[in-house]
Amino acid sequence: MDTPEFGNGDASYQAAGGIDGLRRLVEDFYRLMDERPAALALRRLHPQDLAASRDKLACFLSGWLGGPRLYSERYGSIAIPSFHAQWPIDQTLSDQWLDCMAQAIALQPWSTAFAEYLLRQLRVPAERIVQASRNRHAQA
Repeated sequence: MDTPEFGNGDASYQAAGGIDGLRRLVEDFYRLMDERPAALALRRLHPQDLAASRDKLACFLSGWLGGPRLYSERYGSIAIPSFHAQWPIDQTLSDQWLDCMAQAIALQPWSTAFAEYLLRQLRVPAERIVQASRNRHAQA
């Protein structure tokens, strides 16, 4: 049987190991953000208690990767770039986020093909967030 292409249906969600796999990714991501001095500026944008942030990111990734739309079920709708534009997120912060995520992805028991696909896909909203933040803060 052929494996479905990532991005089709729930193939990406399944490749990630479902919600349990995504929660492991998110745990590693926030742990790395806490531990890495290079991510200090990024960490300061988050609340001290990361429990809600962890849940929101895992729930968002679930729906974004074709699985259950847990974020909208629990928290309502969200437009990622415009939501994040409330903070001045520049390329440096975006790169810190992507670096922590790349390291967290590398810790997962996923195929190289899926790991590369996921990081490539995450770059798209990361760039949109920087642009939305730049546009909002340029007008202020």
